[in-house]
Amino acid sequence: MRTDDFRPSDNVEDDREASASRGGFPGGRGGLGIGTVIIIGLISWYFGIDPSVLLNGAQMVLNGGGSTTQQTGQAPPISAGTPTDSTGRFVALVLGSTEDTWGEIFSASGRTYHPPKLRLYSGSEPGGCGLARSAMGPFYCPQDKRIYLDTSFFEDLQNKFGGCTSNKACQFSEAYVIAHEVGHHVQDELGILPRVTQAQQAASSQSDANALQVRVELQADCLAGVWANRAQSKHNFLDPGDVDEALQTAAAIGDDRLQKEAQGYAVPDSFTHGTSEQRKRWFMNGFKSGDLNACNTFSASSL
Repeated sequence: MRTDDFRPSDNVEDDREASASRGGFPGGRGGLGIGTVIIIGLISWYFGIDPSVLLNGAQMVLNGGGSTTQQTGQAPPISAGTPTDSTGRFVALVLGSTEDTWGEIFSASGRTYHPPKLRLYSGSEPGGCGLARSAMGPFYCPQDKRIYLDTSFFEDLQNKFGGCTSNKACQFSEAYVIAHEVGHHVQDELGILPRVTQAQQAASSQSDANALQVRVELQADCLAGVWANRAQSKHNFLDPGDVDEALQTAAAIGDDRLQKEAQGYAVPDSFTHGTSEQRKRWFMNGFKSGDLNACNTFSASSL
């Protein structure tokens, strides 16, 4: 993957140094131990519960239920810009490419795209959706229109999930992860996320709510593919094997594979992101077409 022609975004908020010094997870004062986080992850997978709910609840128990800086629901004010280190700059370059791509797509349909902020942190970070933790992985928070990313997740892609085979090969996999979270922001901009939230609140069971979440996640995979298609047409930035590596990453973080590795079996009703096969298929739908209309995961027969 080559990023030479990408424009670096100035919407990156770099709080890695400060968040690391504040402590928290892992091992910091008031933080949760890795064993607790793993157990919470298994419970979340089994019952289909958002792990952030359990993680934040456990954090409140540890703190005696009192209010702390980490529970204010607001991210610390950080000046946005382009980081100068290699990892931070890579993130800014990918984010800038997504801004250009979605800006053009929205403009073509008479809309205005409002890009998200991307908050880099280390360990834990308070924000609009509660306390972000590295164990939760990257996520988009619609409450404050931010993507939260602890870049240690990139190391997990290679070392823990086996999502790519080398540091160089991991780059497009990392870009796919960023583009997936940007895809959630695109859904928010289009009004899809609020409608799904309302439908989930009205769902008759947790499994029905989870099924809607699967469609949200698969659509974000497809939107990541749309970005990759448009960026490739414009910049020819992909190297041979890059797409295969991204597909391997999509497979590595499918619900069925993660659950089988964690507990020996999968519980389909608790899936919230889709199977490995579904994630790969929807990314390729977007990548082959480059068309937003190819990403309708909410039609009755789409899955």
